[in-house]
Amino acid sequence: MPIYHKLGNFPQKRHTQFEKPNGGLYYEQLFGTEGFHGHSSLLYHVHRPTQVKEILASHNVDPKIAIGKNIKSLLLKGFELKPADDFLDSRKAMLVNRDCTIGLAAPKKSLRDYFYKNADADEMIFIHKGTGTLRTMMGNIPFEYGDYLIIPRGIIYQIEFDTEENRLFYVESFAPFYTPKRYKNESGQHLEHSPFCERDFKLPTDLETHDEKGDFLIKIKKEGMLHEVVYATHPFDVVGWDGYNFPYTFSIHNFEPITGRVHLPPPIHQTFETSTFVVCSFVPRLYDYHPKSIPAPYNHSNIDSDEVLYYVDGDFMSRNNIEQGHITLHPKGIPHGPAPGAMERSIGHTETQELAVMVDTFRPLMVTEEAMGLDDGKYYKSWIE
Repeated sequence: MPIYHKLGNFPQKRHTQFEKPNGGLYYEQLFGTEGFHGHSSLLYHVHRPTQVKEILASHNVDPKIAIGKNIKSLLLKGFELKPADDFLDSRKAMLVNRDCTIGLAAPKKSLRDYFYKNADADEMIFIHKGTGTLRTMMGNIPFEYGDYLIIPRGIIYQIEFDTEENRLFYVESFAPFYTPKRYKNESGQHLEHSPFCERDFKLPTDLETHDEKGDFLIKIKKEGMLHEVVYATHPFDVVGWDGYNFPYTFSIHNFEPITGRVHLPPPIHQTFETSTFVVCSFVPRLYDYHPKSIPAPYNHSNIDSDEVLYYVDGDFMSRNNIEQGHITLHPKGIPHGPAPGAMERSIGHTETQELAVMVDTFRPLMVTEEAMGLDDGKYYKSWIE
């Protein structure tokens, strides 16, 4: 089954009167995805959640494309991205297609002056550096190094950082994030051979309920535009909710690796899936234990997907000269594999301490101008002996 969660107070029967203690009714809101078919929750607000007072401004935030049709392998030096104070200003798209946006962010300050809603895309934010709290209309979730924050589209949120040095890797998806189907039974419960289970997820707690009227700025991203909308009441006015659609976090450190006698393909690392791409977690693990095994991955053809790897920590066995925060892009159309010498180096080793996030997209990715500013310019030649 999908995970059911609840916070606060709500009526025993849905779509019925829910009376306030001092008179009047709370306002019910269905918060769902994929029309009325996907996961949903029912929220109960102190005030009507529909009260727009003003639309102040709208501006285009579509990334500028440098390479529309790419065949070149790239290495982006992610930690060279300059930090910015504002959370949204710090987010820079690196690679995009019509299904997703893959980017980096280095926000220095908490998002507290306004609220944010992505009306187009579910968001996955991987915390590389920094700690803090994701504050949402459905409750709060603390986060730390190694956490994946999964934020469904339409969630109104703020982010509070405990730190000034924060490094984030993010993916915006126009299809919902799910855990892999092959690790679940027909009712949706994770199976015994799954590399993680439901108890590994951190769910919202500490529901904030603000009964406030005034001018509350919400920045809403929709169709490549960022709209500044003023609401008449505080967006965190939910007194209770229940259902299956809500933000949560999962730590990459809770992913239990699958190993074998010979080298296994990347799907064993899969953590999330959408209808248009997958996300994998490479974590510390024992190497293959056949007496003639080669721990380094075999060469493979990228015919069906573009492969993006975000390097987090440890010794990246299959590559040379890779550092924290680097992103590599291996586009469909040309084979790729371990760097020269990596295959031979790996023989005899028994374990790896690498930590990385991989995104494999089923459609080609375009490269943004922001990405070209971080490109090392020579990675595509790194397989030459």
